[in-house]
Amino acid sequence: MLKFTAIMLDGLNYSAWLFLIAVGMTLIYGVMRILNIAHGAFYAIGAYVCVSALGAYYAAGLPEAMAFLAMGAAALAAGVVLGLAVERGILRFLYGKDEVLMVLVTYAMFLILGDAVKLIWGVKSYFVYQPYAYFGFLEIGGLPYQVYDLLMVVLAIIMGGGLWFWLEHSRMGRMTTAVVADREISSAMGINVKRIFATTFAIGTVFAVVGGAITAPKIAVTPGIGVEVVILAFAVVVIGGLGSIPGAAIGALFAGYARALSVHLAPQFELFAIYAVMAAVLAVRPHGLFAKVSGRKI
Repeated sequence: MLKFTAIMLDGLNYSAWLFLIAVGMTLIYGVMRILNIAHGAFYAIGAYVCVSALGAYYAAGLPEAMAFLAMGAAALAAGVVLGLAVERGILRFLYGKDEVLMVLVTYAMFLILGDAVKLIWGVKSYFVYQPYAYFGFLEIGGLPYQVYDLLMVVLAIIMGGGLWFWLEHSRMGRMTTAVVADREISSAMGINVKRIFATTFAIGTVFAVVGGAITAPKIAVTPGIGVEVVILAFAVVVIGGLGSIPGAAIGALFAGYARALSVHLAPQFELFAIYAVMAAVLAVRPHGLFAKVSGRKI
């Protein structure tokens, strides 16, 4: 029974983390048709920004209970500034180009930003465990579990729900949906497609940066942490279907529980579990579980 509880909790926690790092990638692809390889670098920058913000916060002797607000504010500001800088400074000159070229450009940005992280923060590891330890443990089914990990699940639900509400019930969200369907007709109808692109890329970047920020207290923040993340995010969005927000959620659940089952029941297969799920899904649904139907233009 303890093992079952551990699998359920670990799978849920890992799924929430995967959703946070993958939903921004699938949102950007769905609207802009850009497979953003730089997403992993945004995640790493979020982790380093969190470390710096918390270091300054604790050094100032401010209340520990409010440190989470400092994390959130730093991640939000970094995500918006970084997203707008990349979109306005580089990507807006490449719209309409071949999708393969966009992949190469974002891969180049991934490498450049990775070196920029080393120039700013160096190559040593950073540890900021205080937020992770602050809430302590909670006993669930006889198993002690970190409250911080459960709060990550709550954050993923809130952010995912907020994104869905924005897309479905706000004016900007409905315009974004129209751009996804047909950007040329949307532009002809008076929708500012460039503003939609900038907003979408900034939101996608914020999700990646927040994912890195909330992960920082759980790990040693070192150069290269974004490499594995971009591969996992890509696996999740492929399982769910490129461009599908519900697909990212379902894909994250599939991948998260596949990993949890392998960790607890067959640890030797942990490295392959997520990719085995991806291969199985693609064998049946080559475009993912919730891939959107694309109309044929005549």
